[in-house]
Amino acid sequence: MINSGDTAWVLMSSALVMMMTAPGLAFFYGGLVRRKNVLSTMMQSFFVLCLISIQWILWGYSLSFGPDTGHVIGSLAWCGLKGVGMAPNPDYAPTIPHLLFMAYQMMFAVITPGLITGAFAERMKFSAYVIFTLAWATFVYDPICHWVWGTGGWLRSMGALDFAGGTVVHVSSGISALVCALILGNRRGYGREPMPPHNLPLTILGAALLWFGWFGFNAGSALGANELAVSAFIATNTAAAAAALTWMYIEWKMVGKPTILGGATGAVAGLVAVTPAAGFVSPISAILIGVVVGLVCYTAVAVVKLKLAYDDSLDAFGVHGVGGITGALLTGLLAQKIINPAGNNGLIFGNSSLLGVQALGVLAAAAYSIAVTFILLKVINAFMGLRVPDEEEVAGLDITQHEESAYTLLD
Repeated sequence: MINSGDTAWVLMSSALVMMMTAPGLAFFYGGLVRRKNVLSTMMQSFFVLCLISIQWILWGYSLSFGPDTGHVIGSLAWCGLKGVGMAPNPDYAPTIPHLLFMAYQMMFAVITPGLITGAFAERMKFSAYVIFTLAWATFVYDPICHWVWGTGGWLRSMGALDFAGGTVVHVSSGISALVCALILGNRRGYGREPMPPHNLPLTILGAALLWFGWFGFNAGSALGANELAVSAFIATNTAAAAAALTWMYIEWKMVGKPTILGGATGAVAGLVAVTPAAGFVSPISAILIGVVVGLVCYTAVAVVKLKLAYDDSLDAFGVHGVGGITGALLTGLLAQKIINPAGNNGLIFGNSSLLGVQALGVLAAAAYSIAVTFILLKVINAFMGLRVPDEEEVAGLDITQHEESAYTLLD
């Protein structure tokens, strides 16, 4: 039976997750780029909300959650939301309308390809971005979503735990982001010219909106106004705070001063890492997740990226890919069945098998994302090209791709 409290909470959570993309991700990424690219960067976050909202209704939801086909993909039985109505679906959410569950999951499908844009910021053609996003959502996100969350999906059947999208959202997008950065190559002048964020207040506003919306992302994944939602809410806030403090402490020790950008980046890393674990871990475990991911992602962003000299422009891989992998594996260590009877105990609590299942899920999602993303980029590049010409990159994508300017200076 439909529960009005659960329905109200998931409706609110759907709106919170929508806010994570536009305006949250739009502000966060928009502030990090140079001012000649701020509108084009924000446009990508706004556009993905429009594009995937339609894709999800037409075929994305059916491929992700529809009747299982071979344990790897949903059938097309629910295309156009055929048969998806107000009656609950007991396989997914027995106390809310099936249509609401679809809408909630839509917002996850929206933000995931949006995260990838941080890796190719300031250099991809908008037309190529449109085709890539639609194809990536269909051929990468939808199958991995079915593996982990769909009824009959092979990773779900093996017992893989991903409460709110560590593997489905962050591993898939983060790994794909690295492939994009490597295929497109570095921005002109990268490593030789300064490319500081043009507007840190925008970035901090975006980070705050992401943190706020993440309560819908994680606590909303309880799919009800219940004790599990409360537990996930606390774990989410705790890990974000611990990771932000850890990142700023490392900066303080390494470079002499903590920064607001470091704090914001650390908080996002903590939110990423706790996403798969939020419904399975205690507050103390959430602190540990935050500390570990703060250290790991700082190393990925401030040490490894600089040493290898690849241009993951806004650290989509360094935060979401590395953070998602870290969180998925830590779930295999720290999960407790006492927190969520539908889950399992991790290695620290006496179950050695869960860590192996989590590692398998990460490897499978990463390998599949690498292969399909590589193929998609190569095909798109062959037909229409991926990257703007050099002169357009120098002029900025705001003017060359959209004929707009974020800041008009008057005499």
